[in-house]
Amino acid sequence: MLLKTIIKNLAFVISLAFFCLIFSGCSAVSSSDVKNNNKPNEKTSFNYQKPQIVGQIKSDEITESSGIVASRCNQNVLWTHNDSGDSAFIFALNGKGEKLGTWKVSGAKNKDWEDIAEFQDKQTRKCFLFIGDIGNNKRLRSEMTIYRVAEPQVSDENKNSSVKNPNQTENAQAIKFEYPDMRHDAETLMVHPETGDIYILTKRLSGASGVYKLAANYSLEKTNSLEKIADFSVPAVPNGFLTGGDIAPDGKRVIICDYFSAYEIVLHGNAKNFDEIWKQKPAIIELGEREQGEAVGYSTDEKTLFATSEGKNSPIIEAERK
Repeated sequence: MLLKTIIKNLAFVISLAFFCLIFSGCSAVSSSDVKNNNKPNEKTSFNYQKPQIVGQIKSDEITESSGIVASRCNQNVLWTHNDSGDSAFIFALNGKGEKLGTWKVSGAKNKDWEDIAEFQDKQTRKCFLFIGDIGNNKRLRSEMTIYRVAEPQVSDENKNSSVKNPNQTENAQAIKFEYPDMRHDAETLMVHPETGDIYILTKRLSGASGVYKLAANYSLEKTNSLEKIADFSVPAVPNGFLTGGDIAPDGKRVIICDYFSAYEIVLHGNAKNFDEIWKQKPAIIELGEREQGEAVGYSTDEKTLFATSEGKNSPIIEAERK
């Protein structure tokens, strides 16, 4: 069994490398023909129930659910968006995948949207969505953008909206940034629920993912420089090929995914600084079969993980905490 798993992992790495050499990036890499290589082992967490498919994205407008986040200001609402190739739209869904509305993000462009996060201001209680235009498959972009926009209010009046007749958000603020070392591709964007600090984890075919931080006092007037604070590896092959993530509402756990599985790290009980979490060893969380998993997040009550996949009519997957 171990030999079989190693052979599958090596085959996957060789396939990825082949695509990257041809296309000068990993934009064409897909897991659709590769089975889940991250089988249960001693590194698997048993803190969650077996994953269940609880719904299906039923909208033809959502063909590449590349990021997902649970709303803190709209009850039982999930926000998602498409990958590159779409315009600047966000979509509200319920837990069964039924679309609750389409919004055009005013003042934003979708070059390569890869993930979405949310932050609720503790004083005003107002919620903001952070949309990461952080994909950089061919490493051509040196300056990247995160859009910060007030979360729309979802109601029955929004349901009939579409990309042809969308609702409009408030004007988005563009947070420009660059990496301090080199150009990177990334698909994981997270915002700490207490501090408002922004975290980006790079997507690497070879080697560990880089963890970069943008403190909450970022500038909206000039390009910000990220701070690299850690390297992070998951127990998989490749070990830094990360495609999405989220910080739990309590600020003490992080969930990260690749195409196949999710990985959770927990802040040590004596830790005084959240950034110590990157020193912890991640445990594998099973998410079941996904065509190309690029989105994972926590429910607002922290009792459930949810995930989607790229592809039309993607399943909504949940894993409940025991």
